[in-house]
Amino acid sequence: MPSRKFADGEVVMGRWPGSVLYYEVQVTSYDDVAHLYTVKYKDGTELALKESDIRSQSSFKHRKSQSSSSSPSRRSSSRSRSRSRSPGRPAKGRRRSASQSREHKDDKKKIVQETSLALAVLVLFKPSENNTKRYNGEPESTEKNDTSCIILEQKLKPDLEIKRVLEQYSLRSRKDDKKTEEIFSEKKTFVAVKPIEKVPSKTKELEFGGRIGTFMLIFFLPATVFYLLLMCKQDDPSLLNFPPLPALESLWEWRVFGVFLLWFFLQAMFYLLPIGKVVEGLPLSNGRKLQYRINGFYAFILTAAAIGVLLYFQFELHYLYDHFVQFAVSAAAFSLALSIYLYVRSLRAPEEELAPSGNSGYFIYDFFIGHELNPRIGSFDLKYFCELRPGLIGWVVINLAMLLAEMKIHNLSMPSLSMILVNSFQLLYVVDALWNEEAVLTTMDITHDGFGFMLAFGDLVWVPFVYSLQAFYLVGHPTTITWPVAAAITVLNCVGYYIFRSANSQKNNFRRNPADPKLANLKFIPTATGKGLLVTGWWGYVRHPNYLGDIIMALAWSLPCGFNHILPYFYVIYFICLLVHREARDEHHCKQKYGLAWERYCQRVPYRIFPYIY
Repeated sequence: MPSRKFADGEVVMGRWPGSVLYYEVQVTSYDDVAHLYTVKYKDGTELALKESDIRSQSSFKHRKSQSSSSSPSRRSSSRSRSRSRSPGRPAKGRRRSASQSREHKDDKKKIVQETSLALAVLVLFKPSENNTKRYNGEPESTEKNDTSCIILEQKLKPDLEIKRVLEQYSLRSRKDDKKTEEIFSEKKTFVAVKPIEKVPSKTKELEFGGRIGTFMLIFFLPATVFYLLLMCKQDDPSLLNFPPLPALESLWEWRVFGVFLLWFFLQAMFYLLPIGKVVEGLPLSNGRKLQYRINGFYAFILTAAAIGVLLYFQFELHYLYDHFVQFAVSAAAFSLALSIYLYVRSLRAPEEELAPSGNSGYFIYDFFIGHELNPRIGSFDLKYFCELRPGLIGWVVINLAMLLAEMKIHNLSMPSLSMILVNSFQLLYVVDALWNEEAVLTTMDITHDGFGFMLAFGDLVWVPFVYSLQAFYLVGHPTTITWPVAAAITVLNCVGYYIFRSANSQKNNFRRNPADPKLANLKFIPTATGKGLLVTGWWGYVRHPNYLGDIIMALAWSLPCGFNHILPYFYVIYFICLLVHREARDEHHCKQKYGLAWERYCQRVPYRIFPYIY
């Protein structure tokens, strides 16, 4: 087991991958398994380097002093030898020295040209890296478009071919050629080991209050769900009017649990159907890309057909309303069992398949956040399936059941205008998510967070039973609104949806193809990862315009419930807190990932979610 040479926090000189240039870096950590150092450059870029690519600062200073002290002596000795030559040889000696000096000048010229060409290639072919000017903080235009970078690459390809031919037939010494081969061999070696550079390390920064906070959330989240549902059942759902606790035996019914299991496995069957396209996700830490089948919208259509058949045969769908709390208990029990299974199987998962956020080594924290990033049974991706299918589609089915329950309980020939608005707005939101299902592959839930209790409970319990709170509230507390008020609320929801969808589409199209001519008007700041940070369009107003649209829609969903109680506004209050917290997580993650480029982006776009407010 080789011992490490450089300590954490030590300032050393690190070679930039694929080049012979060294920059000042700071060692942040060391991986004992892969024998790689994680170093941080001045602009905030973090890379994993081998020990052979790192040198101490003293070695660079020592070499510089040696060369400066030795070169004058060599020059003085050569001059003394030339003076001691016999008078019969000076002409010949002068001719030889003149030819040697010309060759020496030509060699120096070639070296300067090759060095400048190498630097040009490093700058132009690596738009993801900051050049020397940016390290020194010199002014430079940072807003670019990927199309110009692609054109430059195409123009430079013939020059590189000419350079290779000139190198093949050059008159340099074999010693220089050998050095060149060593440099190219180093580049090939780096490319070969590149996929295994980013080995997941231990999670150092704990979120959600660490071990104590996550332990409390495991009990607080289910308690919050049951409190909200019991409050909606009361005639006076005031905050000070605490609901009476029901008997424990009344909270569980095996038939209800069987219906929930039937629903879950029905959606799993729809997920496995060979319909819809198959796409690749973002690269994992080992360079591999997982494949996902995009058929969520087809699953929604099949579910709607199945519900239509049940209603045709006069199945009482308001059964969901009568046993709503029992369904929530069944879903919570299933999510807890699923979380235990996920953690147990993650203990045998390879190191590179663990989540970067849930690999702390603490049982409670990793159980809550999720230890494994993409748990799969064969090709069945458990996290991706639960993200959009049983909970999100179940949300729409629950809303429909509440609509039918309202008509039956209040003897209505048609649902109230408030119930129609809530069902319509939330149906649009769910259909949009399923239609744009591929966009979820770039979210933090899929790329960063593991699959543990947080996402399992959130997808299977919190989304269907808390997000449908407005419809559940309207069944027991009918609210009448006028058509002008309904029209104003509809306009508000449309504005929020337009901001949400156009911002997300702009971001997704730019990620998919930055060189698209349709996006030529968009400006961005290049980063050290190769991605760009948009500074025009919606993303030039605030850093998270999609969050702004989400909050406006959440307010529109609550307004049809009136202002008699604050309970139906729990969703919009919770959603603001959720998105502010998620924005803080994004801010911290992007600052570590993009470094100096993120600071420039924050200066360019100072507002986070609300323009001129926050």
